[in-house]
Amino acid sequence: MIFQKEIVIEPHPRGFHLISENIFNVLPKMSGLVHVFIKHTSASLTINENADPSVRVDFETHFNKLVSDQDDHYTHITEGLDDMTSHIKSSLLGSSISFPITDGIPQIGIWQGIYLCEHRDHASSRKLFITIIGE
Repeated sequence: MIFQKEIVIEPHPRGFHLISENIFNVLPKMSGLVHVFIKHTSASLTINENADPSVRVDFETHFNKLVSDQDDHYTHITEGLDDMTSHIKSSLLGSSISFPITDGIPQIGIWQGIYLCEHRDHASSRKLFITIIGE
C-alpha cells in the first residue's frame, strides 16, 4: 500500500524549526517507511535533537559560518545575498528524510525531531510531499 500527501508549512524566518507535529498529524494508521521530501531548493530537512532549543541556535550559527552570506565569490545572487548560500546549505543537509512508522506511530528516537531548515531571510511557505510505503 502507498500513501501520499502534500502539506504546506507556513513561512518561517531563517533558522531551524521543529515541524514534527505538522508531519505526524497527517500520518495514517499504517506501518512501513515514511519519506518526506521538500519541494524547494533553498530550504532543507533534517532529523536531530529536539529537546534543547540551543541546538537550533547552534545549527544556524554553524551553517552561517560554514556558508556565509558575507562571502563575495558567489555569482548566483539573483534573489539576494542569501540566494546561492541557501542552495548550498540545502545541498549539504538534503531535501528529504525517512523514518519507520508502526500502526501510525513514528519510530524516531525520544530526543529526535524533524526540522525545517529555512535558509532564506524572507521565505515563502514550503511544500512537503509525504510518501509512505507499507501495509
